[in-house]
Amino acid sequence: MKVSAAVMAGGKSRRMGVDKAWLDVGDGRPIVQRVVDVLREVADDVLIVANDERYAALGPRVVPDRWPDGGALGGIGTAVGAATCDRVLVVACDMLFLRAPVLRYLVERSDGVDAVVPRIGGEHEALHALYTKACLPPIERALAAGKMRVISFFDDVRVRALDEHDLRPLDPGLRSFTNVNTPEELAAAREGR
Repeated sequence: MKVSAAVMAGGKSRRMGVDKAWLDVGDGRPIVQRVVDVLREVADDVLIVANDERYAALGPRVVPDRWPDGGALGGIGTAVGAATCDRVLVVACDMLFLRAPVLRYLVERSDGVDAVVPRIGGEHEALHALYTKACLPPIERALAAGKMRVISFFDDVRVRALDEHDLRPLDPGLRSFTNVNTPEELAAAREGR
């Protein structure tokens, strides 16, 4: 099954104080490179949604955010619209514990639905999910209506939610859903916590 993958790299990194995508956690690679490397294991097409051309140095094509004021939902819409495959894995640029088996599982569970979204602690992990091209018109409608929450279009598509018990066999600690937003979270990641 062919699949595209997109890295969301359009955030402002306000809580970190510096551009977190380019931070090194100890192996000589920026976090975003680690994310791209994992996506290359599972996807036929990898792209980065960003308005910063520095990302071109990583290899994947860089797609400017079609809705720069649309938050995560605008980034997801940009990724889905720019992807070459119908199914699109979408992840944040700061998920340094991303795991290929979890991403493959999202793809495996995508038959017959428009989106596959993990739910951790009762919250949707919208930036570690799979969306199909069928999601693009509902995303566009939500953005046009000023709805910025990613889940604002979920009622208009077929969503398969994957709960923790579905995911723990592949990722017992659910670490692949961890991102680094603060200096404290970065320090914990560097220590392997």
